[in-house]
Amino acid sequence: MKVLPYLAFSGECQEAINFYAKCLNAEVTKRISYEDAKMDIPTSYRSKLQHAEVKGKGVHFLAYDAAPDTPLNNGNKIHMSVDVNDAKEAEKIFNKLSSGGQINEPFNEKHWDALYGRCTDKFGVHWMVNSDL
Repeated sequence: MKVLPYLAFSGECQEAINFYAKCLNAEVTKRISYEDAKMDIPTSYRSKLQHAEVKGKGVHFLAYDAAPDTPLNNGNKIHMSVDVNDAKEAEKIFNKLSSGGQINEPFNEKHWDALYGRCTDKFGVHWMVNSDL
């Protein structure tokens, strides 16, 4: 069994997955648009992604553009968590993910003997980046 996060977007999935792949040194391995979908979807939305997959060393998640009639709300019940063995690399990833977004907790030393930061990226996705000292 494997459980993976599946991120939902409102039309900006392509931009978001390219951003995440760059931040996390991963690649987009799958992109399926709504082009051939047998769904009642507006013509202007046909080029949006019905399914995408991002993979890299220690990275694997899915994403899509929810149908235009599907309301999405930015929530805080789930965060993407990134654990990195190298502190400098962790800080670089945190800085990339928070660029254009909001830093909720600055990346610095914490009482659990780690460097840690929490941010919300420019797409409204919440991230936690951690590196043991």
